[in-house]
Amino acid sequence: MARSRLEAAGSPTGIQRLGYRAPIALYRTRLGFLLGTRFLMLEHHGRKSGKTRRTVLEVVTKRPDALYVAAAWKRKAQWLKNIEADPHVTVHCGFERFDTVALVIDPDAARTVIGEYAARHPRAFAGLARFMLDEPGETIPERVELVATTIPLIELPRQ
Repeated sequence: MARSRLEAAGSPTGIQRLGYRAPIALYRTRLGFLLGTRFLMLEHHGRKSGKTRRTVLEVVTKRPDALYVAAAWKRKAQWLKNIEADPHVTVHCGFERFDTVALVIDPDAARTVIGEYAARHPRAFAGLARFMLDEPGETIPERVELVATTIPLIELPRQ
C-alpha cells in the first residue's frame, strides 16, 4: 500500500501551521464566503477536551446531497480522530451552514468520488497525488486507486 507523504511528515508546525489555520479567521468573522465553495470550515468537538475545534479543508467533490473532503494527513489528522470519536459536525461552505454526521467512506465509494475529481481536474489531481503520496503512480487510474485506498475520504451529507 502506498504511504501518505504527509502522514510520514507529521502535523504542520510553525509558519506552515499558521498558514493552514489563517482561513479560520475569515469563517469566524462571517467572511468565509470569500473562499467560495472550494473550501469549507468544519467545526467538530475535541475527543478529549470536548471543546469546539475548527479546521478548513478543500472540498474534493460537491454533490447536491453531500460534500466530500480528504484527510491528507491520514490517521494523524487530529480533526479526523475527533470526528471518528464524535461524528456530529457543523459545516460552513460559501454562504451555506449545516449540521451533519460525518462519515468516513469505504474505498469503493472513494474511488468513485476521487475519479470524478480526477476527471474534472486532471492536472490538479496529479499535483495533489504527488503532494500527498510517496509513490503517486504513473496514470490517472493508478493515482485514483492509490488515493482512494490510502487517503481517508469523508462524506458530509446535507441533511
